[in-house]
Amino acid sequence: MSEKEHKEFTCILCPRGCRLAVDLDGEAVTVSGNACPKGLEYGRQEAVEPMRSLSTTVTAMGGDRPRLPVRLDRDIPLARILDAMAAIDPVVAHAPVSCGQVLVRDVAGLGADLIATDELPEARDAS
Repeated sequence: MSEKEHKEFTCILCPRGCRLAVDLDGEAVTVSGNACPKGLEYGRQEAVEPMRSLSTTVTAMGGDRPRLPVRLDRDIPLARILDAMAAIDPVVAHAPVSCGQVLVRDVAGLGADLIATDELPEARDAS
């Protein structure tokens, strides 16, 4: 006998913010409340395997500031966010760094690369 489950989400893919009702019955997923196809796909994904983007900062050395903003280049499973953060925590960016530069490939085996989201120029000599 399959296990039935009901979940509710607010779709975040457009400003409309549709309230989605998702019913799971075994492998069958039924989404209602969406005003567009984006909500249908979002509801299915969110009910089965929620995905999230990840933006943070890493330590910066030799640059004009102590931290560099970074992000993963694709969404990862919500359940693996802490794994990704643990892998990112020890990363140190050494100036110079270009915006979009890959700092770490395949973070925590998730298939997502860590990229810089800003420039990190070398610090200028204050003399």
